[in-house]
Amino acid sequence: MTLTAQSLSAALYARDQIAAYNLAQEGIEAVRAIRDSQVLQISQTTDASSIDLFGNIPVNQDFIIDGLDLDTATAMETCAGVCPPLQLSPDGALFGYGAGWVPTKFIRTLHGEYVPGTEDEIRLSVTVSWETGVGQIRTFTIYENVYRWLADGSAAL
Repeated sequence: MTLTAQSLSAALYARDQIAAYNLAQEGIEAVRAIRDSQVLQISQTTDASSIDLFGNIPVNQDFIIDGLDLDTATAMETCAGVCPPLQLSPDGALFGYGAGWVPTKFIRTLHGEYVPGTEDEIRLSVTVSWETGVGQIRTFTIYENVYRWLADGSAAL
């Protein structure tokens, strides 16, 4: 019985760890998608001098991002204190932040900082934390650098 209980506990932990990794990676990819959408805006305007390739990426602040809403103005929100938990869609298929969605045990916190000596590179960290069935808090963090790979204000790609 003890072996069965330990095996079940290990399987549940592995499931949650895989989910945490995927949620963290989704956070990185959502930030990249917002950065890349700025390139499209730059290419479609004659006055691109006001468009920042990094968009509204909060720097030196914890923030959340909704991978389902990649509008540069609304996708990212800074956190006052602890970030809210991710929510699950009513059909149980998607994670995000939606009206009527159910809070999950996963909290995804993003943080961006300029790499010292440059404003052309932001180091992102994404931490996903969750509480296990026995009340332990587990965390998983990944890091990725996001580059300003195109000069801001350039109307020609």
